[in-house]
Amino acid sequence: MAFGTQDESDEVMNEINMTPLVDVMLVLLIIFIITVPVMKHSVNVDLPRATNQIENIKPETVRLSVAADGKYFWNESQVTQEELYPLLQAEAAKEPQPDLHIRGDKEVRYEFVAQAMAAAQRAGVRKIGFVTEPQP
Repeated sequence: MAFGTQDESDEVMNEINMTPLVDVMLVLLIIFIITVPVMKHSVNVDLPRATNQIENIKPETVRLSVAADGKYFWNESQVTQEELYPLLQAEAAKEPQPDLHIRGDKEVRYEFVAQAMAAAQRAGVRKIGFVTEPQP
């Protein structure tokens, strides 16, 4: 062996040795797999049991129709504007409160429908819907 010559084995390595890195990662992975179930913190709580019961009480629906000439119909029976407010108050006092479906003729003036809505609001009716015909 000559001291003045250079071997190929004495060259500097250009690549990183990945074997120790893989070994360290495998050890860390095993440590985490073992310690994660131990670190799970849970509080034992005695939860109440709930039962599902079908609610048979269905609120009725009140149909208020407004004809083209401005007449009011309470479930197909004609009422005057003065009789309308006490009827709405009586329905608003019920529990559960019924739905109010307003059916306005397409030829009726908006004023009559607006008066019916204002009377329902003053009476305390919370569920108001409008009935319309679907497009053909």
